[in-house]
Amino acid sequence: MNVTSPSVISISGITSLSALGSRSHAIWEAYQKASPCFSEWKHEAGCDWVSKLSSETTAALDQLRLERHGYETLDNSVLMAIQAARQLPISGIANSQIGINIGSSRGATGLWEQYFKAFQEEGKVSPFTSPTTTLGNISSWVAQDLGARGITIEHSVTCSTALHAVLNGIAWLCSGMADGFIAGGSEAALTPFTLAQMKALRLYSKETHERPCESMRFQKKRNTMVLGEAAAVAFLEAKVSERTQAVISGWGFATENISHGSAISEDAQCFQKSMKAALQQAQLDTVDVIVMHAPGTVKGDLAEKSAIDTVFGRQLPLLTSNKWLVGHTFAASGMLSLELAVMMLQHNQFIENPFYSNRRHLPNELQIVMVNAVGFGGNAVSLIVSK
Repeated sequence: MNVTSPSVISISGITSLSALGSRSHAIWEAYQKASPCFSEWKHEAGCDWVSKLSSETTAALDQLRLERHGYETLDNSVLMAIQAARQLPISGIANSQIGINIGSSRGATGLWEQYFKAFQEEGKVSPFTSPTTTLGNISSWVAQDLGARGITIEHSVTCSTALHAVLNGIAWLCSGMADGFIAGGSEAALTPFTLAQMKALRLYSKETHERPCESMRFQKKRNTMVLGEAAAVAFLEAKVSERTQAVISGWGFATENISHGSAISEDAQCFQKSMKAALQQAQLDTVDVIVMHAPGTVKGDLAEKSAIDTVFGRQLPLLTSNKWLVGHTFAASGMLSLELAVMMLQHNQFIENPFYSNRRHLPNELQIVMVNAVGFGGNAVSLIVSK
């Protein structure tokens, strides 16, 4: 299914916090440096590769926690979203109908686990437990912090959450029910329990080299997913202005029948449908680049590549991903990929993935980039952004 847009949808700002950094110039430098942002995390259940926020960003969140009454009770997923949203180039929105949809796969994971542990040990919980661990916690606090008056929504479509938030933003803008829209995802799920869940699925990387997430290494024999923490948001408008960084020219989404809660079909039919819909929306046959979802799992990477081969055939675009650098940040991952797409367009520079050799030559100018994301349940989204 696709929606016909009566307006131009602009990305008027896009910001993130991740192991890559928290400012656009630092993030772009990290992409050019191409050094994986992983560290070994020793925890009660062992030692694993993870992708953590920088100490500078963590210190900023600690300061934010002390800034305003009530912030000291919030989970990092909320504080990260607030910090990222504050960095958007928006002003004077207090009296505007600005919609907000910042989703999360896991929500207030760390705080919820803390409260549940207290309940097990003491048989009671803090009165802050319910209001600070609800899924709607992130968007509503961002709205309070910014003084926004529009709709506030939160949802979880696991790893495609952020791009589904963009779809919601497009729908609200096209309906005329919002003057602007903040969309994105926030994930602060670096807890032993969350890692244990990924290990139970046999998805987590056991590699010992400096590139433990082998995203787009299609010949690998075992899964290499690495978990990261991040928040990433974009400000969308139904017009082109001096702050427009890129235009969303096509979008598509699809689901498919699944045989397992964490699986998609071998030829990723959901991606085939979402990519075809996005191309149809943009009236294109191909694009310059695809930023793949490519989580680093054997089946996930191969299924998406198979879908791309089927849809594009001999017109295969340049392919890349960023999870080999920053890991899988669940709900925020699609927005981090969208941010990379916008940066490549702005700088007219393609960021390679060292695990995959593109056979196509670089075009003189990057004009059009597709971004893919998919979540548990076979929920795929494909966006096309252009200059």
